[in-house]
Amino acid sequence: MILVVDLCFKPQSLSKYEFVDPITAILRRAGSEYEVVHSTEITPDLIYSSDGIILCGTALKDDIYARRIDLFSWIRDLEKPILGICAGMQVVAAVFGGEIVPQPKIGLEKIMIVKETDLLGPPRQIEGYHLHNFGVTLPQGFDLVAGRPGEVEAFKHAERPLYGIIFHPEVRNRWIVERFDALLLESTTTP
Repeated sequence: MILVVDLCFKPQSLSKYEFVDPITAILRRAGSEYEVVHSTEITPDLIYSSDGIILCGTALKDDIYARRIDLFSWIRDLEKPILGICAGMQVVAAVFGGEIVPQPKIGLEKIMIVKETDLLGPPRQIEGYHLHNFGVTLPQGFDLVAGRPGEVEAFKHAERPLYGIIFHPEVRNRWIVERFDALLLESTTTP
C-alpha cells in the first residue's frame, strides 16, 4: 500500500483535487493500493504499514507545510521509498537540513537529468511542468539528479530510495509516478 500524503493547507481543500487526486488516479490506473492522508493526520501505524510514501504538491500560495516541518521528522529515519513532489520535495529537503528558497516558476520547462537513477532513468533532457514559488538547496547526503547547483530540479538520497522532484509529474511525465510505483512493487517482491 502506498501512503499518499496531502500537504494542502487543510484536509479536503479544493487544492486536493488538483494536486492529490491526479496522483491517486495514476496509481488507480496502475492497479495499486493506496491510502490518502492529510499531513496533519499521519499516524505511525499508517507510516509503518505502507510500502512507500508520496508527498504531494500543493497550491502556489500554500506554504503551511513549510511552517510545520516538525510534522515530518519521521522521514529522517524511515527506510521506505519516498517520493516528494514539489512541496513534498521541499519538506524532504528541510527535514535533512536543506533550505526552502524563493524560486518562482510556472509552466513547461526543459529539465536536464544529470545523473542516472531508477526513478528518472539515464541523463537526458525532458520537459516538466512547474508550479511553485519555492525551490530547495541540496541537502547533505543527497545527489543532484536533475538541474544544476542553485536550481535543483530533482535529487536522490545517496544511500536510500528517497527522491524529490520540484516539477509536477501528475501534469506531464506521469511515467515518473508509475515508475515509483513499479520500484515499490519490486522492493516488496524481491527477497
